[in-house]
Amino acid sequence: MPLPPVQLTRRPLHFIYLCDCSGSMLASGKMQALNQAIRQSLPAMVEVAQANPEARILVRVLRFANEASWHLAQPTPVDQVMAEWSDLQAGGMTAMGEGLRLVAEALRSPPMEQRALPPVLVLISDGAPTDNLEEGLATLMREPWARKAVRLAIAIGHDADLEVLQQFIGPVEGRDAGTPGSRPLQANDSSTLARYIQWASTAVVGAASQPRSQIGPGAVPVAVPLPDLPPTQLDPNDPSVIVW
Repeated sequence: MPLPPVQLTRRPLHFIYLCDCSGSMLASGKMQALNQAIRQSLPAMVEVAQANPEARILVRVLRFANEASWHLAQPTPVDQVMAEWSDLQAGGMTAMGEGLRLVAEALRSPPMEQRALPPVLVLISDGAPTDNLEEGLATLMREPWARKAVRLAIAIGHDADLEVLQQFIGPVEGRDAGTPGSRPLQANDSSTLARYIQWASTAVVGAASQPRSQIGPGAVPVAVPLPDLPPTQLDPNDPSVIVW
């Protein structure tokens, strides 16, 4: 008598964008470039999900401006995100600290599953917080899943506060300064931003999906080995490129 097929239990991998939607993102097409970069990354992210059947990749998007709120509140399979994506809108201040507190609530157990893979958190900003960042960051880092998470930051333009973004990632001390993602990624044009978004949503997610990144209850967090950053090159002779 044939045995019934074995159903593999898929481990959830939560991928969360934290997007600066303040008024400064309206300048020089930055908001448009961010929306386009996320949209263009989704088909490749679907391919990563299909190539890693042991992981269930779930996407959420948080926006922060005058206040922080969920743009995509429920953990959503990436193919559904691709079908239902709606663009982020910019305007207002930069309530980054409040955004970190909302992410902290999402990473508590419950609702976080004990058997989940390390989450991937991607903070994207072109400026500096206008609320209490320290309180929000402290609230976030009290959560074990936040400490286990792959935390990346993308600085859009030269006005982004790199020190704040570094606080989100964590101190460089104790790790190789050349490790991908150990410092904020500087995106000064739309092409570079798109490459970094693509890297975070595909290569990094693929690495976090691997068995060696799995964390059981009570296990000591082990850093997910991140792939090399994509090459970026700005053509100084291209008049169509807008530098932020």
